Amino acid sequence: MPFFTIEATYRIPVYRQRAYEADTLAQACRLAIEDDDWSDQKEDFESSSETYVTAAWPGRDNAYRVTALPVPSQFGETVQRKADHFETLLGILKVLAHASDGAASNPPFWRQRADAAIAKAEAILAGARDPD
Repeated sequence: MPFFTIEATYRIPVYRQRAYEADTLAQACRLAIEDDDWSDQKEDFESSSETYVTAAWPGRDNAYRVTALPVPSQFGETVQRKADHFETLLGILKVLAHASDGAASNPPFWRQRADAAIAKAEAILAGARDPD
C-alpha cells in the first residue's frame, strides 16, 4: 500500500480591539484595516477553523521534495472552496442576466438586482470597495 505525505492546516483567528477617531464607521473601518500595529494582538484558539488539506505528495516524508499531487477540492478549506466557486457562479449569473439584452426595452424585475449583485461580485474579485 503506498504512502502519501499530507500537509493539513487550520487557522487561528488573531484579533485586536482598538478605538479609532473618524467621522463615519466606514472611515473607522478603513483606519483599522490600514493600521499595521499588532502589538496588542490576541489569539482566539476556541474559534479556530476546520482542519483542511493544503498539499499532498507521493511517498513518505516528501513534502516540497517532489511534485505535489492535486488535492481533491472537498478536502480544501470550506471558505476557500466557496470563494473559488463564487467566480463560476458569477459567470453563470452574468450570462443569464444579459441573455436577453436588446430583446426588450423593459428588463424583468430581477434584472436590476442581478446587475447590482454582478457589480458587487466584480468589486470583490478586484479587491475593491462595494459599488454605491
